[in-house]
Amino acid sequence: MDNKNQIIPTAEPFYFPGNSTGCLLIHGFTGTPKEMRRLGVSLAQQGYSVLGIRLAGHATRIEDMRRTHWWDWVASVEDGYRLLEPNTNRIVVIGLSMGGILSLYTAARFKVDGAIALSTPYNLPKDWRFPYIKIIGLVKKEISKGPSDWHDPQVAKNHVAYNNYPTQCIPDLALLMGETHKILPDIQCPVLLMQSKADKSIIPESMQSYFDMLGTKDKNMFWLENSGHIITNEPESNIVFESCSNFIRRVTGG
Repeated sequence: MDNKNQIIPTAEPFYFPGNSTGCLLIHGFTGTPKEMRRLGVSLAQQGYSVLGIRLAGHATRIEDMRRTHWWDWVASVEDGYRLLEPNTNRIVVIGLSMGGILSLYTAARFKVDGAIALSTPYNLPKDWRFPYIKIIGLVKKEISKGPSDWHDPQVAKNHVAYNNYPTQCIPDLALLMGETHKILPDIQCPVLLMQSKADKSIIPESMQSYFDMLGTKDKNMFWLENSGHIITNEPESNIVFESCSNFIRRVTGG
């Protein structure tokens, strides 16, 4: 990494000024704003004001993430919301993976016109290590992510994220899920949920579990067939972008 840069090159946060509808884009656990950038460019080309935030501890060094907790990631999203709020009349939050959890958490706590949760885990995936993660964390600072589920190898080569999971952050991810579960019935804005049937990173029942717990009556599920976990950069990304655009137009009136 260039000594001048703390943030990994190509993984910087981004802002595209536009009209009075703001789109707040939130990346995932150990990920970077880059995984949301193509979606952000697509929305900006339609005239929306788009802010892709960088969550605390992400896109720099994994050592930085080790020092963060779930409330730091929540605060990063609130920062983005507060930046968009005075410059827009409507806000839609859009998150991928843990970013999807954060988008729903935000929708329950702040005034938003809609929320989109992409590839969003409802519980930790089935991994024998996770029930013992606090003990493992005493001796291992990082654990491997396991096999990739990318469907586009070329895109996978350009993906930017930490190579491993910071062990001590996994309990915080679980805590964030639990805190979000508690307030899902409070969400009254429209919600769009999207997940791929080929996603190997989260349990298949995740999207249905969120759908069942949401308080809003305006909620929809959309299944993809041929994508891995990072659906914003996979072969069906154009379907994702179009679905997001249609949802935003419907809930904001423009």
